[in-house]
Amino acid sequence: MKSYLAAAISMTSKPDLAKNLAEAEELIDLSVRQGAQLVTLPENFSFLGKEEDKLTHAKEIALESEKFLKKMAQKYQITILGGGFPVPVDSDKAFNTAVLIDPNGNELARYQKVHLFDVNVPDGNTYLESSTVKAGQHLPPVYQSETLGNLGFSVCYDVRFPELYRHLSKQGAEVLFVPAAFTAYTGKDHWQVLLQARAIENTCYVIAPAQTGNHYEMRHTHGHAMIIDPWGIILADSGDQPGVAIAEINPARLQQVRRQMPSLQHRVFV
Repeated sequence: MKSYLAAAISMTSKPDLAKNLAEAEELIDLSVRQGAQLVTLPENFSFLGKEEDKLTHAKEIALESEKFLKKMAQKYQITILGGGFPVPVDSDKAFNTAVLIDPNGNELARYQKVHLFDVNVPDGNTYLESSTVKAGQHLPPVYQSETLGNLGFSVCYDVRFPELYRHLSKQGAEVLFVPAAFTAYTGKDHWQVLLQARAIENTCYVIAPAQTGNHYEMRHTHGHAMIIDPWGIILADSGDQPGVAIAEINPARLQQVRRQMPSLQHRVFV
C-alpha cells in the first residue's frame, strides 16, 4: 500500500436512472482530474425513488449500474465503489448491493447490506427498507489490495452497528467504506459522530460517499460526504451540495496512529 488520493462523491440522485448516471460520471470525472485513484459513489447512486418503483425497475437498474461501474473504471483507470443499488432476488425483493471494480473492469468484491432501515423518523417520514429489500446473509468482506490497502465494506445503516466494524478490523481492514443515503433529520445529529467513532475505535480511515438534498416528495438526505483519518480527524467534507470530498490515504499515518493508540492489540473480548 502506497499513499493515494481517494474521492467520496456526494449526489442528489432522483427516480431517473439515466440522469443519475450522467451526474455520477461528471463527478467521477471531477474526482479523477483532482488525482483520485479510488472513487466511491453513495448508496442509491443510480436510482433514488419510491421503494415500489425501485423494485419494479430493479433488473434494469442492476444491469445498467454494473455496466456503468465497469465502463467508468476502465475509462478513467480507477478503482470504483458503487455504494449500493438493487439486485433482484425474486419478484418481491432485491439485495441492496455494493460493488468494487478495478481499473480493468473486473469485479473485486461485493456486499449485500445486512442491516435494513425500518424506522419511523420524527420528521414524519417512515422508512421500511425490508418491504422491498432482502437482508444480506453474510458478514461484509475485506478486500486486500496491494496498492489501496485492506478495504472493508458496509452500507449506510450499518454504521450504527459497531460489531460489524469490529469484524472488519479483526479481518485486517485499514479503510472502511460507508456509502450512504442518510436521512436529513438523523444526519444532522448522528452522521459525523458515528463516522468518527468507527474511524477512532478501529483506527481505520473512513470513506463515506453520501446522498444530499431533496430526491422526491419528502425524501431529504443529509449530504456531507466525508473522508476521516484513523485519529478521527475530518480530512474532507463535501458539504450539503453535490460534489466531491478528496483526501490522501496514507499508510504511514495509519501506522503512526496504531502505534500511538494500540487499542486493537488490547482487546479483551474478541
